[in-house]
Parts: sequence; C-alpha cells; structure tokens
Amino acid sequence: MPQAQRAVMLTPASRASASVSSGRSVAKGMKKISYSGYRFPPEIIQQAIWLYLRFTLSFRDVEDLLAERGIMVSYETVRRWVNHFGPMIAADLRRRRPKPDTTWHLDEVYLKIAGRMVYLWRAVDAEGEVLDVLVQSKRNKNAALKLMRNLLKKYGFVPDRMITDDLRSYGAAARDLGIESRHERGRWKNNRAENSHQPTRRRERKMQRFKSPGSAQKFLSTHAAVHNTFNVQRHLTSARTHRSFRAKAMNTWRAAVAVA
Repeated sequence: MPQAQRAVMLTPASRASASVSSGRSVAKGMKKISYSGYRFPPEIIQQAIWLYLRFTLSFRDVEDLLAERGIMVSYETVRRWVNHFGPMIAADLRRRRPKPDTTWHLDEVYLKIAGRMVYLWRAVDAEGEVLDVLVQSKRNKNAALKLMRNLLKKYGFVPDRMITDDLRSYGAAARDLGIESRHERGRWKNNRAENSHQPTRRRERKMQRFKSPGSAQKFLSTHAAVHNTFNVQRHLTSARTHRSFRAKAMNTWRAAVAVA
C-alpha cells in the first residue's frame, strides 16, 4: 500500500502509537540537550518547561508550583529556561512525529500585538495535528502562499485535500502552486482548523497578549509541538487505552529532553 494511503488510514489511536516507534527510528540521529553550566539539575529544568508548555500556566504559576515542592526558582529563571530549551525540545518532538494525514485544513485568525493587528496562519490535518503556524502582518495572497510553500517543503508531499474558508487569497495561492484541483472551500467544512485556535486564545489571555510577532511565533511553534505530542484525543479511546497513550507521550517527552 502506498505511504500516502497508509497515512490516511491511520486512526488517532494508531497515530499515537506510531509516534513512539517513529521516535525510536530517528532518535539515533538526534543531538541530546546539554544542561551543563546551569545551577539546577536537569530534572527540575525539564519539569518547569513541561509545566509551562503543557498547561495553561504563567511563569509565576510555575514558580509557585515548584516552591510548593521546596524548589526556590524565580519566574524569570523559568522564562529563560523556556526560551532557551523550548525551541530545541520542540524541534526534537517534531522529528519524532509520524507522517500527517493527507487532508489539510488552513485558517487564519487575528492577534493584537503591541497595539497593531497581525494574523496567525495555522494549518492542521484531519485529526487536529498542528502542521505549521505562521505569524504574518498581512491577510493576502502572499501570506497564504508563504504558508502553503512552507507546508509543502516541510512535509514533502501534496495533500489529497486542502480545505479553507472562503478567503480568496487561498484560491489565488493554490493556483500559483498548481494545486487548485485539491483545494476545497467552505465555511462549515473548516471547523477543524477554526477549533484549533482555541488553545492559542487561552494562552494569549493567560499571557496578557503576546509582546511581539517574533516572540509569538517562537512560543506558538514550541507550544504546537508539545500539544501534538500530548493530544491523544481522550474522547475517542477507553480509559485504559488513554492511560497507555499518555504514558507513551510522556516517554516521548523524556526522550526529547534527555541529557547529552
């Protein structure tokens, strides 16, 4: 069976299981993270980063949670840990993910940063896997074209279906790339992408808005990788299966943050 067809037939359960085996196959070529030069043990640094990226917490919340366990760390230290190690961990997690579904959903939503409007362009697959996020200042053809080119370059294949809302920029960009035959438009067809913005909105409120487009891009890319790892869609599985998937997700996280 062709690889593209196998990707389509993967269920949320099988994808979660496949992520672990995929992680094993690529782990050998990955460079482990070095925590040398830091006063705190790697276990504390890893726990702080996991708490911040996994849950809707502020840096001060993480500081309080660690303090309750007798670990005195300032929220500024947690911020530096997340900014330094977060992108490296996210890159490792992305390399461990299996090939995404061949149906892609694209959408954009506005963000107000430093008093001006920018747009967050997001692509997810049919199962809610975040494929890419891109913060851009415009909501036009060039912005849509940049997102599509990033996706095609990143994953190396053309999707069977690319679903968007009625924004004409998507159609113009698809024509330029020669994939207009795979492009579908419809307001109600794209609920998968529209719902994927909800975690971003929650974090935006908790962080009292993003401070700059660059910091928003950096955080949202990191957050998406962690979200994909732990998004095992509990409502589709039994409690026993969910516990198994959750354990595998934690094993993937531990492998990504392992000490060099």
